[in-house]
Amino acid sequence: MKRFFRFLFAMAASFLPGIIGVMFTPHGQSDPWYNMLNKSVLTPDGWVFAAVWPILYALLGIALFLVINNDRTRYSKTKAYLLFLSQMTLNALWTYMFFGLHLIGGAFLVSVLLLFIAIWMARAFYPISKHASYLVWPYIIWLVFALYLNGMILFMN
Repeated sequence: MKRFFRFLFAMAASFLPGIIGVMFTPHGQSDPWYNMLNKSVLTPDGWVFAAVWPILYALLGIALFLVINNDRTRYSKTKAYLLFLSQMTLNALWTYMFFGLHLIGGAFLVSVLLLFIAIWMARAFYPISKHASYLVWPYIIWLVFALYLNGMILFMN
């Protein structure tokens, strides 16, 4: 039962930025500001974001669960937890800065920091749980793509 509650906690913690972000993310034609921006030709349709982010949040939740649940590790988990919290906070901050405040440049800087923190987090997870570290890499790859998309919007507008 303890493992089940750890899993629920990890999943809730990983989905929190997405839940917060929904308040600021445009839906269809509901955000004229975003729709008027010049975007990269590689910008996917909105449904792609809606499909990818829950998968990435679930992978991060499973990764956090693996770290929390590894009671046999001799490594301190404090750094891993702080990095997880930092990147989740930055994830929510990016959405607010980009869609809420329309600060494209500020959001770009947040995304650069987010990418570095996510890589650092994957490295911090590795000695605790290799599988947890591997589960972070799809998120990192998506962050590289998101950084490109944000950079192109910054450059083109």
